[in-house]
Amino acid sequence: MSARTVQVTGDQPYEVVIGRNLLGELPRLLGDGVRKVLVIHPTALAATADAVREDLTAQGYEALLAEVPDAEPAKSAQVASFCWQVLGQADFTRSDAVIGLGGGATTDLAGFVASTWLRGVKVVHVPTTLLAMVDAAIGGKTGINTVEGKNLVGTFYPPAGVLCDLAALASMPRHDYVAGLGEVVKCGFIADPRILELVEAHGPEITDPERAASSEVLAELVERSVAVKARVVGEDLKEAGLREILNYGHTLGHAIEHVERYSWRHGAAVSVGMVYAAELARLAGRLDEAVVARHRSILTGLGLPTAYRGDRWDQLHAAMRRDKKTRGDLLRFVVLDDVARPSRLEGPDPSLLVAAYAEISEGVAPVRGISLG
Repeated sequence: MSARTVQVTGDQPYEVVIGRNLLGELPRLLGDGVRKVLVIHPTALAATADAVREDLTAQGYEALLAEVPDAEPAKSAQVASFCWQVLGQADFTRSDAVIGLGGGATTDLAGFVASTWLRGVKVVHVPTTLLAMVDAAIGGKTGINTVEGKNLVGTFYPPAGVLCDLAALASMPRHDYVAGLGEVVKCGFIADPRILELVEAHGPEITDPERAASSEVLAELVERSVAVKARVVGEDLKEAGLREILNYGHTLGHAIEHVERYSWRHGAAVSVGMVYAAELARLAGRLDEAVVARHRSILTGLGLPTAYRGDRWDQLHAAMRRDKKTRGDLLRFVVLDDVARPSRLEGPDPSLLVAAYAEISEGVAPVRGISLG
């Protein structure tokens, strides 16, 4: 397949290149004047990172590696400090660059490190998971976690470019790959119904990572999902308004991740969060039951969860109150009025929150036909 390119507009425009065997594009995205490059990568991708380093060295760069923990443990102040130490000891200047090679946790960390070193050096992301390709590596959000919650420390810092090499998906564990489809489905529900149609029509083709890695359907899904995010962040980089729609399903999803100490995959948690938000909108009288049922049908068909433990509400509610969309004591949710018609629900009655949770609670029979709106 020929490479597909999505332009992200805004004050600092950049390209997202989607295709296969794309490492040759790195020098172009790094741009002129870069001499040193730090490749931040997880332990699991040590061999890949070494190949990238050798390729960059052959092209005249002074390339170094910084190996960080796999997944969410990488997103800590201690790991960021280690990366700053590497940059300092190698005398990185403002004209040098960072590459984030890995999943969403790695690109979040790499972006944060780049944005804070000398108040900002160039960063290029090379996401290797579906989740990172359609979500974490796009849009310029960076962050690390604290004991109190996920992504509470971070910056808005657009990359110089993003390379989505679909060939990397072939070796992904199936559960991790399928979890990434949760964010693809989210893009469909909030902005692009064609995504939902493709997922419904090509389920078997896109749920097998080895088969999907060479699939034109997956390439189109990634391109469409990136285009949704690019369009939103191009208009609202710093989440002043429109960008909040990208958090559909994330209020409860992030709370589940926190309560589970990040042992749940992000896309799986967001899958449950989307069904919760859909039930919340239905109970408020804003969303038809057919759209709620479509949430469950699509997500279940992909093998994603749509329910969670019924005995965790108090912990989840406390975690949601620390969500970035919360204003004071006012909980705010992204909901749908219909497919591709996102809106906000601010300060819903506590009884509505509990009733919606009962609809997704394992071991609790849902009460159909109720409307509290």
